[in-house]
Amino acid sequence: MFRKRITLSVIWFCGLILTSLGVSAQQQNTASARWISAEGVNDASAAVLYFRRSVMLSEVPDTLPVRITADNRYRLFVNGNAVGAGPERADINHWRFDKFDLAPYLHSGKNTLAVQVWNWGSLKPVAQFSLQTGLLLEGLNDAAELVNTNAAWKVYQNNDYAFIPVSGREVGGYYAASPGETIYGAGIPQGWQQPGFDDRSWQSAVALRLPVANKGDSAFGVAVGWQLTEHLLPQMEEKPVRFASVRRSSGVEVPTDFISGKTALTIPANTTATLLLDQSHLTNAYTTLNTSRGVGSEVSLTYAESLKYTDGSKGNRNEIKDKTIHGLTDKIYPAGLAEESFQTLWFRTYRYVQLTVTTQSEPLIINDLHGVFTAYPLALKAEFAADVNWLDDMWDMNWRTMRLCAFDAYFDTPYYEQLQYTGDTRIQSLLTLYMDGDDRLFRQALLQFANSMSAEGLTASRYPSSMDQFIPPFSLVWVMMVHDYWMQRGDEAWLQQFLPEIRNIFSWFSARLRADGLLGPIEWWPFMDWVPQWQRGIPPGGLAGGSTLITLQFAYALQQAAELEAGFGVAGQGQEYAALAKQLIAAVNQHSWDSAAGMYADQPGEQVFSQQTNIMAILTSAIDPPAQPALMRKILDKPNLAKATYYYQFYLFEALYKSGLGDEYIKQLAPWQEMLALGLTTTPENPDPTRSDSHAWAAHPNYGLLSIVLGVRSSAPGFSKVSIAPNLGELTRASGTMPHPLGMINVALQRHNESGLTGTITLPAGLTGAFHWQGQSVPLVSGENTLAFD
Repeated sequence: MFRKRITLSVIWFCGLILTSLGVSAQQQNTASARWISAEGVNDASAAVLYFRRSVMLSEVPDTLPVRITADNRYRLFVNGNAVGAGPERADINHWRFDKFDLAPYLHSGKNTLAVQVWNWGSLKPVAQFSLQTGLLLEGLNDAAELVNTNAAWKVYQNNDYAFIPVSGREVGGYYAASPGETIYGAGIPQGWQQPGFDDRSWQSAVALRLPVANKGDSAFGVAVGWQLTEHLLPQMEEKPVRFASVRRSSGVEVPTDFISGKTALTIPANTTATLLLDQSHLTNAYTTLNTSRGVGSEVSLTYAESLKYTDGSKGNRNEIKDKTIHGLTDKIYPAGLAEESFQTLWFRTYRYVQLTVTTQSEPLIINDLHGVFTAYPLALKAEFAADVNWLDDMWDMNWRTMRLCAFDAYFDTPYYEQLQYTGDTRIQSLLTLYMDGDDRLFRQALLQFANSMSAEGLTASRYPSSMDQFIPPFSLVWVMMVHDYWMQRGDEAWLQQFLPEIRNIFSWFSARLRADGLLGPIEWWPFMDWVPQWQRGIPPGGLAGGSTLITLQFAYALQQAAELEAGFGVAGQGQEYAALAKQLIAAVNQHSWDSAAGMYADQPGEQVFSQQTNIMAILTSAIDPPAQPALMRKILDKPNLAKATYYYQFYLFEALYKSGLGDEYIKQLAPWQEMLALGLTTTPENPDPTRSDSHAWAAHPNYGLLSIVLGVRSSAPGFSKVSIAPNLGELTRASGTMPHPLGMINVALQRHNESGLTGTITLPAGLTGAFHWQGQSVPLVSGENTLAFD
């Protein structure tokens, strides 16, 4: 009796604890959805798991809605058909789940759900948060409850799977993305996704002692486990892609049709063979390999954006002579079966792939080797055409870069980091709106950075990121992003949630103002641009105090926030921001204007000047508008200035437009013409020598062609009015199309002489605005507008 009383007390106490952690009595029932894993997998160490659940259906329900998530990632199959993958990366307190209707994949009789789950463990990407390896699949109606994850699921752990660390020295710079993979065919249950697979030897899944917790839904407010929030994005695009050519080979004769998948490649026994495969352009793709036989063979796959000379330089990306490959590597060891199929867990970014095969006593037959392209499902809706032909190639290069740098978040670079940085993301968001019109990645980025805010009042410089990093000027860029979204999409009710974060950021900067009105020392990493003269990209005065550039950027963010607050009906706060911006600008004009040079110095009393500081002086109107063209001319022409890199040239071009010198824009695109001459198929991080050949912050000229050359801009919140003020420069004709929330905007212009212009502007129903040309303005109405200027 005494023992029974103790047992009942323990059960009651454990139930109370689980309930206090958010685990309801229903969730404790084995029929309810639970987080599951495998026996012995009880932390966030590396693991690759395969889950299965077979159910019998007398008839197919009209719908079978489920939600699914995992830590780190999952792939879901139903009856052997791929359904989806995820979840979107987020932190533990905003963990995403996806929703699917499984009914279209079902039939009467036996149906099998199969899910692959993996955790990269200590080698996980910096962008990846992790609590512990687990899977959750939950039915969302009565019919779907039979597929809930619980002890009825089977699980197999692949202990032969391993991850390969990647060093910066190996790949040529800082690396923060996924590791390489070592895949042993003997550990892969071939055909495990199919209903007919025999899983009787698999173990029963183990329910984790963690709640299924929707964010904010806890009896006592205790946030335990993953706080679930619904996904914001669609599923990523996936489609097969094939190599364009075999650039060189040794040790084997390569059939002509091998890369097309029509003819197998046989590597004889006791042979080492090497193939250099060229995709012809950079891509993101999961590597897919199908083999036969070859027991004891090793297949090595090395991926690179470019080949390199012995001194580490890249040169023309199309050339391979005297170059070798260095980069992330996967290794595959087939089991020697009649048919084996392998696919990497994560995608690889590459133009070149070196395949090296070493066989033992048995030949290896490679039946097929190709990639499965993946990216956020952007669709190119914008167009641009002009009488300078190379602009077409630049347009394609920039668009490809955008695609590769957009996944479940914006990426700075898909090869090296796969991190969402504020500085890059602002540019990428505008590009996306102008070229596709999809605002979901933009919205998610705004939320992610808001979620990253520290107690002291800064947003993280990159997020999601399991490693905290703070670049205070990037917090100001996030404020600009909020303003951008307001001008492009409106939605004041949604944007108002960010006003407290904006106020926190401004409080942080205001607390660091000196007596002279300029910003004092800035902690963390006050990066502004990768200028060679600036150590770690920090402008003069960034660390010690007195940076004109960062002070002006603070003023610029205040000006934009003042418009936001006023637009949201908080006039007093807006006036306060506007007044502080004026004070900052007055301090800059008093202490940093160098009358002899006719420019703003980077620090008061120092004869050091940069394009960046003077660009920001134009954008903030620290210098009066009538004087802006002369300053802009000095920015462009004066030697010995610290020059804007590809990233900050976005702001250079915005200043060009604002100062009235937009006709210079096409001439300023010479660096992008040089990229094409170097065989680049995406825009690089910096001019050579550069780490990354794919950085979307350098793809901004596609935005410029539409917003500067054609001059299409929002002139009222929500893009409710349009301003079209073209800057054709050396072009005699230019035309384009871009998406707008109400439809498509079409512009077609023909220049006849210095001032003569004819054209047609077509606006979607409900949109009006104005057209501006050399001091003249005419109204634009919905529908077709015909223009003629003498």
